[in-house]
Amino acid sequence: MPDSTSPTTTTGAGRKLAALVLGLAALVTVMLCAFALPSVNSGPHDIPVGVTGPAQFTRALEAKLDGDEWDVRVYEDADAVEAAVHDRDITGGLALTPEGVDVYTGTAGGSGTAGAVTALGDGVAAQQGTEAAVHDLVPFPEDDPRGSGLTAAAMPILFGGLLPVIALSSLFPGRDQLRTRLLGVLLYALAAGAAITAFLQFGTGSLDGDYWLTSLGLALGVTGLSGTMLGLHALFGMPGFGLGGAVLMFLGNPLSGLPSGPYWLPSGWAELGQLLPPGATGSLLRANAYFDGAGATTPVLVLAAWVLLALSLVALAGRRGAERAATPTPATASVEEAVA
Repeated sequence: MPDSTSPTTTTGAGRKLAALVLGLAALVTVMLCAFALPSVNSGPHDIPVGVTGPAQFTRALEAKLDGDEWDVRVYEDADAVEAAVHDRDITGGLALTPEGVDVYTGTAGGSGTAGAVTALGDGVAAQQGTEAAVHDLVPFPEDDPRGSGLTAAAMPILFGGLLPVIALSSLFPGRDQLRTRLLGVLLYALAAGAAITAFLQFGTGSLDGDYWLTSLGLALGVTGLSGTMLGLHALFGMPGFGLGGAVLMFLGNPLSGLPSGPYWLPSGWAELGQLLPPGATGSLLRANAYFDGAGATTPVLVLAAWVLLALSLVALAGRRGAERAATPTPATASVEEAVA
């Protein structure tokens, strides 16, 4: 039996196969960069640290720490350093006193950066021939002193933002039910925020803050993530959903800074991570759960922008679907002409 496959068909299939292979290879490379580079280059990067004491001490410390690791800020006294830690203006600070060196940290803001500030204080104290007294101003709760629950929440929040889109799109398909899917995302975000916060705060004791404020912050993050994925799926189908999921999962998750804090990631990577929903959600969760909302403004604005993007994508998908429905197909037009 002769082969009916034409050269044109074979060429087209070859191009598609080549494009698929190259695209997957590029995706794997991006995944490797996103996971490996931040880990290999992790460490203190532009950590804001406060110092106070005699002018000679602060000037010497500024000169010593003039590099990429630290962002030194001078304060009038130890009380000002403590207030700056609570306000999340700095991650920690050093105060030289007649008794020695006081080290102020906020472990809940990032255990890696708190450890780096502590090590810095120990080194300065050794040079002064004295000892360092460490004051953890914002520790993790006693039930979870290492913040394990917070770290473990990263993947559930991410997958919890992706899976509902598939479920809603399967149960309520089509353009006519797009608003139903959007409503489902909003309701799910509220329920997920309340459930995740309840488990972490009352189940594992990993969070310590106003329950409703924390749950609403998580709901905002889930809305930005799930809503964007819903809009991409409605507008571009599974390719849009797959591309968006790859970006959020393979870039957003490792760059979120949730386990260590953003200052432990390389410069550039850290800023990118905080502009993606997982990173902004993690920062907002820290702010609400441990710092009474201090530092919440920027992640709220970032997540609000993602929510607006999601609404825009959904509106565009609905408009495009309405235009397609209003445009007669060639077969329909022929029938109408015949009837006329």
